[in-house]
Amino acid sequence: MPEADTEGQRFAAATPQATPGFFLKGSHQLDWGMKNRLARVFDPRSGRTVMLAIDHGYFQGPTTGLERIDLSIVPLLPSCDALFCTRGILRSVIPAESTKPMVLRASGGPSILKELSDEQIAMDMEDALRLNAAGLGTQVFIGGEHETRSIHNMTKLVDAGLRYGMPVMGVTAVGTNMVRDAKYFRLACRIIAELGAQYVKTYFVADGFETVTASCPVPIVMAGGKKLPELEALTMAYNAVQQGAAGVDMGRNIFQSDAPKAMIAAVHAVVHQNLKPKEGLEMYQSLKAKG
Repeated sequence: MPEADTEGQRFAAATPQATPGFFLKGSHQLDWGMKNRLARVFDPRSGRTVMLAIDHGYFQGPTTGLERIDLSIVPLLPSCDALFCTRGILRSVIPAESTKPMVLRASGGPSILKELSDEQIAMDMEDALRLNAAGLGTQVFIGGEHETRSIHNMTKLVDAGLRYGMPVMGVTAVGTNMVRDAKYFRLACRIIAELGAQYVKTYFVADGFETVTASCPVPIVMAGGKKLPELEALTMAYNAVQQGAAGVDMGRNIFQSDAPKAMIAAVHAVVHQNLKPKEGLEMYQSLKAKG
């Protein structure tokens, strides 16, 4: 086995990656259909997205805030750029007249009662096409017990997606024993991009996040993670996009908020309009007061 090289240091975070002829990083040489799907998820005007993640139930059941998706999430659809959900929720709850792009969770298997990295592909590409999906998402457990399987899950989806023009989002899944730092996320995001994912979902880190985005040749969307106070969540979203993220995929920080409609509007303004976090909080509070 060859000895691993030392990680590089020349990230040139201040120099954007060239994307001739298309607005989205690393996507200018993709086929028309795939670019069209990506342009539905990412707003061509800002180059960013506010995805609403509600796929939590695929491994942990009726999560707080997702007990009744028809009541808690459907009213938020007009305010998001894309919804990240499962095919079961899409078919059973999401109105078919919705024109929002749907990105579908495509991996699964174990519940919170088992080893989460033991996932497999959990839906067929033909079903994604049947559902008019704008993309598929799958967990990749770099450093996890079932790392290789999760990578092969993703590459199989990427191969199928290339045949049909379906983008795949690789999601960095961090185990409880892994260090959440820029070095780990640089490794995980780069591997996911190198093996073909069209974009990556990963967590924000306060120290060095710009090196994560700079060293990943495809767009990164920030995962919202655990519920935070509103100002902290807005600050995290702001810092992520200012440091190179192409948007966010937030769930609990929106649907577990006291005022989800107000919160998603504030996140949208922070991501697409570069609204400062304190101004975003004022917007949230004002909208919350109006009900």
